[in-house]
Amino acid sequence: MRLQFVGGDSGNTGSPRVYKTDRGTLVIQGYIVDDPAALADAKAPAHETLVEIPYSLLKYLPRDVE
Repeated sequence: MRLQFVGGDSGNTGSPRVYKTDRGTLVIQGYIVDDPAALADAKAPAHETLVEIPYSLLKYLPRDVE
């Protein structure tokens, strides 16, 4: 998988950030959610995780992803 930087509030380094992939998906770099109650609410399987991002990052989400 290859990533293309779309945008981020921290500029070219740091977190949070949004990437487009060559597979037609998005990758979000953000803050690890490790709160047990939040993880239980989401019911995420063991092979997945939750990443928290601020609302301000949504402006970088591309509209052309299908």
